[in-house]
Amino acid sequence: MPAVQPVRPAATVIIAREAGSETEIFMLRRTSKASFAGGMFVFPGGRVDGDDHLHKYDAVRQGPSESQAPQQRALGNEWRGYWVAGIRESFEEAGLLLAYTESGELLAYDDANRQRFDAYRHPLHAGELSLLEICEREGLSLAMDHIHFVNRFVTPLGRPRRFDTRFFLAEAPSGQTGGHDDKETVDSIWISPAEALVRNDAGSFDLMRVTRIQLEMLARHANHRTLLGWAGNNQNFPIHRPLVPAG
Repeated sequence: MPAVQPVRPAATVIIAREAGSETEIFMLRRTSKASFAGGMFVFPGGRVDGDDHLHKYDAVRQGPSESQAPQQRALGNEWRGYWVAGIRESFEEAGLLLAYTESGELLAYDDANRQRFDAYRHPLHAGELSLLEICEREGLSLAMDHIHFVNRFVTPLGRPRRFDTRFFLAEAPSGQTGGHDDKETVDSIWISPAEALVRNDAGSFDLMRVTRIQLEMLARHANHRTLLGWAGNNQNFPIHRPLVPAG
């Protein structure tokens, strides 16, 4: 009997911005050499590390807010680790850092700090530097109150790699446009959910099934404001446990 693959906790952040009346979301294309989702377009995210759960992060976070109490309860006792992992992975993979400066504004990149923050990404990914150290060095607070838990997907039995992923939604900070790392990811794009689905139907935009389901959910919202309003006030957090089709 084949061994059951372990399920790894993970966090993914769907980062959205307003484009006219539409929503665009940031997506990355994974290298074709990747052992998981090779060549496919994905949202920033990855495995939750042990350090993501450290209570030390309480000193460098804002939120979750009182209105996010339902999200916090749905995430359970390990809520901190999922929020921290989502922020860390978004920065590692996409260069998008969801954090507040000491003035209380969401971090924006400019000519003075862009290269400095980009230089943090590789050592953070390599484990040579922690997100906590970056926050302390730069005087930042993680913007947990800006990032909303929306649902959870568990990879079905039979897959070579299995994840128990919490999906979040956040609005992109003004002045941050993101970018792939040219290592695990080789391309990046801001695209509307509807356009991503059309391209996927045409065979030119490869997606995992779970990613397509999320895009279909996003496309049901009339505009950017209604999407963000739904995420902030949502109290229903479905857990999806799809099955591998027989045969």
